Amino acid sequence: MKTRRILLGAAAVVGVLSAGAVTASVLQDAPRDARPVQDPIGDILRTTPSVPTESPPAGAPAPRSPVAVTPPPAIVIAEDAAVEEKAEDEIKAERPVATKAIEQPDTPARRQRRKFAIIQAIDKVTAESMKFEVEVGGRPVRFNRNLIFAARACEVTTPDELTEDAIAYIDVSLQPRGRETAPRQIFRGWMFASSPSVSGVQNPYYDAWIVGCKN
Repeated sequence: MKTRRILLGAAAVVGVLSAGAVTASVLQDAPRDARPVQDPIGDILRTTPSVPTESPPAGAPAPRSPVAVTPPPAIVIAEDAAVEEKAEDEIKAERPVATKAIEQPDTPARRQRRKFAIIQAIDKVTAESMKFEVEVGGRPVRFNRNLIFAARACEVTTPDELTEDAIAYIDVSLQPRGRETAPRQIFRGWMFASSPSVSGVQNPYYDAWIVGCKN
């Protein structure tokens, strides 16, 4: 009987200790109340009495009657006759600059086609960047296991055009390697090397644009 009471007492003590440990763990995980940050310098500044400011000096009293103000005499700048003659000669010597018109040929030149389009692509997640070639009408090129590039045309501007540029017609599809899913097209159209931010591929994960054309 005595042994049974000892066992029951020990079990009760173990239960109380376990409950206390659980309660302490719950209290430790619960958010604590916010405490102000110790700022001794701020406390000193707040407790230090402010120094009284000096009062501004008293000004002179305003006159009772208005004071007449005399305007200063006008200053006349004398001009030298030689300076005036020189200015007139310079005006006469000035003549309008003749502008040369851009000679346009009777028949515009034809743009030259190239065999390869040079593409610059970047993976925004891994920061991987690569410049590669895509054959016009040839085998598509895969970038970073997901993007597939196919070039349909690539040409450069003629000398009589105002801006030197490279233009390519590109198809871009998204198809992860190793998955038997149909490729999903994310871009099709003309890319201009002079304006990559306007005509390039703008995807949440990838950017791609044309750099040039070559044979």
